[in-house]
Amino acid sequence: MAGHNKWSKIKRVKGVLDARRGKIFSRLSKEITVAAKLGGGDPEANARLRSAILAARAENMPSENIERAIKKGTGELQSEAIEEILYEAYAPGGIALMIEAATDNRNRTTADLRSILTKNGGSLASSGSVSYMFHRKGRIAIPINAIAQDALLELILDAGAEELLEEDSYHIVLTPPSALYQVIDALKHAAIEPESAKLTFIPENIIPITDSATASQILKICDQIDDHDDIQAVHANFEIADDLLNSLTA
Repeated sequence: MAGHNKWSKIKRVKGVLDARRGKIFSRLSKEITVAAKLGGGDPEANARLRSAILAARAENMPSENIERAIKKGTGELQSEAIEEILYEAYAPGGIALMIEAATDNRNRTTADLRSILTKNGGSLASSGSVSYMFHRKGRIAIPINAIAQDALLELILDAGAEELLEEDSYHIVLTPPSALYQVIDALKHAAIEPESAKLTFIPENIIPITDSATASQILKICDQIDDHDDIQAVHANFEIADDLLNSLTA
């Protein structure tokens, strides 16, 4: 398998994450609300909600925000009906994008995405034309000093995980979608606290981008999509060398 979500790494290099703390909280709140709506407000009985709360706490989201999002999902507090949508798209250079959205207005979100893509040399794609290039996986990040690799490997394989990798200062556990929450539970019972756990899209193959103009267009399109209020995540199959990336983000 050809690596992870390259856009996530590029966002870290660009310093985008810390600059968008409010945006991160909004995304986390939507995920908690949707999870509570679909599976109930008890995290012990709702694995997706438990994972969403874990992600929120990892970002230091206040407890009252978490509780409010849960109550919106269970109907205890009034809120807009939020719909999950998965968009497929192309960026310049033939780059494939999988875009996860959570919106209370499908028409608005679709029109906004189409506008962003068209203005920057990209386009929305029909269902199935991009998704075959990605694998849907569970992805769990665990601080590398939390557990030895050998011990972690034995634990996660018994719980149904597929692969264990190292990325920066984290163990990265990849699972089939159906096994994500089972592996989370196994880690919990072993007193191992992941920093993040989520379903994601991992590209089958990575396209290296060496042309600075194309790289700049791709980064612009991903930035603008990622900055939209209704977007939960952007997954892409490109890679930009660090020296080129640094020259573009300097």
